Amino acid sequence: MRRYLRDNGLGLVFGVLFLLVLVGQGFAGHADHNQQQLAEGLEPVSLGRYLSSAAFAVDVAENWQSEYLQFFLYLLGTIWLFQRGSPESKPFHQLGTESDRDQRLGRHATEGSPSWVKAGGWRAAIFSRSLGILMGTIFLLCWLAQSVAGWAAYNSDQLAEREDPVDWLAYVGSADFWNRTLQNWQSELLAVGSFAVLAVFLRQRGSPESKPVGAEHGASATSG
Repeated sequence: MRRYLRDNGLGLVFGVLFLLVLVGQGFAGHADHNQQQLAEGLEPVSLGRYLSSAAFAVDVAENWQSEYLQFFLYLLGTIWLFQRGSPESKPFHQLGTESDRDQRLGRHATEGSPSWVKAGGWRAAIFSRSLGILMGTIFLLCWLAQSVAGWAAYNSDQLAEREDPVDWLAYVGSADFWNRTLQNWQSELLAVGSFAVLAVFLRQRGSPESKPVGAEHGASATSG
């Protein structure tokens, strides 16, 4: 057990933190929602009803989809784009998908390579893009969930104000949907871009996301 915890510490800690924060969001969101209900002269709702509501679902989904969009774009962007001095960037001469030898594909696969890599063909082709495929798929699913939950929440507000509900396509083209979406996208893009540039000049000792403390500012693709 101790070895398992040591070998999986990063995933386990972030998994536990995620669950704690999600629970905290549920309670805080419930309290805020009921304050709004009372301010509008409506009855407060139970925690269970709030957690199963479109209001909670859209808040969660819109954050998840922006995070996975960040991962998806960064995975693809770092294949072809270069940032001199950033540990997040490959060396300039390695830009692109690299050779089979560099990627240990085909006859360059080793005994410990994943089974789909050793099998070659379409399985190796899919596996070589599997992380991007998964990140992109999760992003699209979260985006769809956000749009459906946001549509339901929007129509609930419309009916409460005695206005006509709209169909899904109309909501996806609405200012409400794109305001929610773009405010998350811009924050994620700012975070990724600023991290890539700031890591050129700043350090965090012992982190693989940072260059060694004594590394030159212009040294790319090095980690500490």
